[in-house]
Amino acid sequence: MAGVIHGDGTRAVRAGLPEPLKYEPTLPGPVFAAHFHLPGEPTGPYTYGRDENPTWTHLERAIGELETPGGKPAETVVFASGMAAISAVLFSQLKTGDVVVLPSDGYQALPLVRERLEAYGIEVRTAPTGGDAQLSVLEGAKLLWIETPSNPGLDVCDIRRLVAAAHDGGALVAVDNTLATPLGQRPLELGADFSVASDTKGMTGHGDILLGHVTCHDAELAASVRRWRKVVGAIPGPMEAWLAHRSLSTLQLRVDRQCANALTLARTLAGRDDVTGLRYPGLPEDPSHELATRQMRRFGSVVSFVLPDRERAERFLDALRLVDDATSFGGVRSTAERRGRWGGDAVPDGFIRFSVGAEDPEDLVADVLRALDESAEKAV
Repeated sequence: MAGVIHGDGTRAVRAGLPEPLKYEPTLPGPVFAAHFHLPGEPTGPYTYGRDENPTWTHLERAIGELETPGGKPAETVVFASGMAAISAVLFSQLKTGDVVVLPSDGYQALPLVRERLEAYGIEVRTAPTGGDAQLSVLEGAKLLWIETPSNPGLDVCDIRRLVAAAHDGGALVAVDNTLATPLGQRPLELGADFSVASDTKGMTGHGDILLGHVTCHDAELAASVRRWRKVVGAIPGPMEAWLAHRSLSTLQLRVDRQCANALTLARTLAGRDDVTGLRYPGLPEDPSHELATRQMRRFGSVVSFVLPDRERAERFLDALRLVDDATSFGGVRSTAERRGRWGGDAVPDGFIRFSVGAEDPEDLVADVLRALDESAEKAV
């Protein structure tokens, strides 16, 4: 597919497949190997199972094609989880005395990462995603970490603007693109040095795999991230990598259905008096909509909103029948949770993060409206 720009669906279906060989499967099965035949000097592509694996190679090529279709070549490194991917970028690029800027409203595990960074003598500054507030603490930084849309608040920042400012100051930029996926947003095309994602979420989409990846144009940066993976051993299993590659073939189908359903649900919730704080970047009245339309091609599967209090939120979740009360997002089955139960996000007690799945929209909306009404009646 090199040099040819296809549509998102075609690329998702064909990405990373090897050249066809007679009587061979179109997508080779997972290669389970701790070591490989290795006579002489170790100059071949596969030497030891912690370094490389043919199944990873196919997946890495596939993700690279989705991240930069028809553009400048990119290298992808896959990891055992999204947090492994995040950690690889941060700890491979930063050393004692460096400054890193993180979002103050990002993924709830980032404060745990901050503790480790500060323990190693790295200065950590934070600012919210909205309003490009990270610009105010960027001076002297070695690395800027962006999460847009933010999780769980769904604020959006101007990637191009932040990248330009960071590069002017000599800083690298990494974008956590988990919520958007490469079909919704391409950080490298917007100037970022690293595109990072937890592929546990929308990329694989079935809630049964832990995986992550880092993609970058610069070969030296990719090599440093790959070296970190080798040192800490944060490698994916071949079965997980194979399942992830298989799942990519339906990525466009899943994402389009989920985004359409998410917009339908957001429009429905906008008409409810008992719902406040509604956020979805695809909603025209959302504060981030104008900016999101400039840098996003699809707006993601997550809708967030607030119910009056913790008790109402829990009654609502309990009343749902087509939606699982579960964490994570991006799956084909809708999930929702009261995000405050984890304690790591600065959100109200009644804050709901709703990951919209691929169900029939009429059924999903009916289930949500019924649950909202039932949860309100029980409070009376």
